[in-house]
Amino acid sequence: MEWTKEAQERIAKIPFFIRKRVKKRIEEEARQGGAKVVALNHIQSCQEKFLHQMEDEVKGYQVETCFGASGCPNRAASSEALAKKIEVKLAQRNMKAFLKEKAVGPLKFHHEFRVSLSDCPNACSCPQIVDIGLIGARKPQATKECPGNQCAACVEICPEKAISLEQSEPYINQDNCLSCGKCIAVCQTETLQESRQGFRIQIGGKLGRHPQLGRELPGIYSEEEVINIIDQCLDYYQQNSSKGERLGEILEQKGSDALFEKLMGGKKNDGG
Repeated sequence: MEWTKEAQERIAKIPFFIRKRVKKRIEEEARQGGAKVVALNHIQSCQEKFLHQMEDEVKGYQVETCFGASGCPNRAASSEALAKKIEVKLAQRNMKAFLKEKAVGPLKFHHEFRVSLSDCPNACSCPQIVDIGLIGARKPQATKECPGNQCAACVEICPEKAISLEQSEPYINQDNCLSCGKCIAVCQTETLQESRQGFRIQIGGKLGRHPQLGRELPGIYSEEEVINIIDQCLDYYQQNSSKGERLGEILEQKGSDALFEKLMGGKKNDGG
């Protein structure tokens, strides 16, 4: 649906974490009124409703995704199927009823449990500042000596400068590597191959008065492992939330080591 310039400028000022939902609602209202173009008055009307009836709009959780599915060349993993599974998992938890019981006063969008998925380390959907953030990953490994004249394409394409050529074999600095998979894609000799594909996991990020980045759970995890970890995080959250606070706030109060040790099962994931 088309938007006037003034409407586009106004919607851009709405916080990004609810912008998609607000935009969809505004377009629905415009269509119901018979409009073919969204104008400023449609935004003002919806804004009025949001301010006075926000609890009606709160779902209890949000699952955000990046633009990877629209053809992004940087994708390290595809998150569409996983996002749907997470949506089902959160819906089964009846998060709105849980939050309504815990929160003081009417529910607001900042109460919602948020999961964000990005298909690569560019992290367009901001997975570092939500309760659980997922980042697509392709971990490279050198499987043989580099034949020929060592083209160095892997060295040149790595944004983190994590690859160097030592004698006839690429060396990967794992401390710098973000598992974006760019080096694998440009290697024409198959010297660099994928050792593991899946998702990195960030836990406990949040915005608000005291923002914090999520802490990374070491390793790269399959879809099945991600769902299991989210299940355990939800158990922990619902057992320890006393007033609908963010998962990050709970971890800040209680410490995150116990939860992380439980999630890792006492051993390092083989993709770490």
